[in-house]
Amino acid sequence: MNHLVAPSILASDFGNLQRDIEMLNRSEADWIHVDVMDGMFVPNISFGFPVMEAVKKHATKPLDVHLMIVDPDRYIKEFAEKGAYSITVHFEACPHLHRTIQGIKEAGCHAGVALNPHTPVAFLDDIIQDLDLVLIMSVNPGFGGQKFIPNTYKKLHDLKALSALRNPNLYIEVDGGVGEQNVKQLIDAGANVFVAGNSVFSAVDQLQAIKNLKNPF
Repeated sequence: MNHLVAPSILASDFGNLQRDIEMLNRSEADWIHVDVMDGMFVPNISFGFPVMEAVKKHATKPLDVHLMIVDPDRYIKEFAEKGAYSITVHFEACPHLHRTIQGIKEAGCHAGVALNPHTPVAFLDDIIQDLDLVLIMSVNPGFGGQKFIPNTYKKLHDLKALSALRNPNLYIEVDGGVGEQNVKQLIDAGANVFVAGNSVFSAVDQLQAIKNLKNPF
């Protein structure tokens, strides 16, 4: 499949959120990535339902919601009602992961699982056939602007091999330190969805930055 670009609004200008969402609407981005943090699963707090509603009001592209929170089952239905296209939960936060994934699908959303840098791809062996998306964290979750962890390439290779056998249509997403400098290598390693925050929103020409990620060859 052709790769997708999902700029993360965590790196946007919160004082001009509507402006930045409208820029993404005009851009070659495919999805809009929404990072939700609770200050417990990760050491940061981002935004919740009111901001989600505001984003949905202006966005014309699918909202790719990433829940970096404890006990995400409590909020799946509401995030779906607020306009999520996909909902990704963390493997590390879900003791009953299969039930959580079924809950996301029952709410009408694509279902994803995120893996922290220390969590092996092999842990998904029993559930990968039920997933629409796997998100490989290439930094420790919680803050933007971190340095890319090189072991990500191996994890992407491992995940690509597993998905080829069990779920060939899987979206393989990577988040953290993604930019023009490594997008080609990430594609070669197996990724097909790219979350980009600082590399987009800190660019002088944000539309061009997204275009470069979309067309790196």
